[in-house]
Amino acid sequence: MAQALELAAQGAALGEVPVGAVVVQDGEIVGRGFNCPISGSDPSAHAEMVAIRNAAQSVHNYRLPGSTLYVTLEPCSMCAGLIVHARIARVVFGALEPKAGVVQSQGQFFSQGFLNHRLMVEGGVLAEECGAILSEFFRARRAKG
Repeated sequence: MAQALELAAQGAALGEVPVGAVVVQDGEIVGRGFNCPISGSDPSAHAEMVAIRNAAQSVHNYRLPGSTLYVTLEPCSMCAGLIVHARIARVVFGALEPKAGVVQSQGQFFSQGFLNHRLMVEGGVLAEECGAILSEFFRARRAKG
């Protein structure tokens, strides 16, 4: 999660909402990403999406069985769907996303009976640090007017 926080800070430095993510397989980071929809003109460029794409390209497989995704913010519905399609085995997230998070805040997406893949979820890891970087980013943005 510390690596994901560093990536979130990189995104913040570019004016992006500071969310970072890493994909770990066999104890090694195989994918990294931070939010970049603004700079990339890509509404799908959430940290999870970028990290999973990077991991899939790194291991030359669109499926990532046995991998863990660490992300600083609770995933949204778009990212949750991608996590299932990529066959991520475990998701570890930091701060809750009360408006758009679908792992815990706005429902338990990964518990839905229609899904053809099950995974483990752990939330609240370094939640204070993950929430603080977001709070500071938005505080600074509001101060600019």
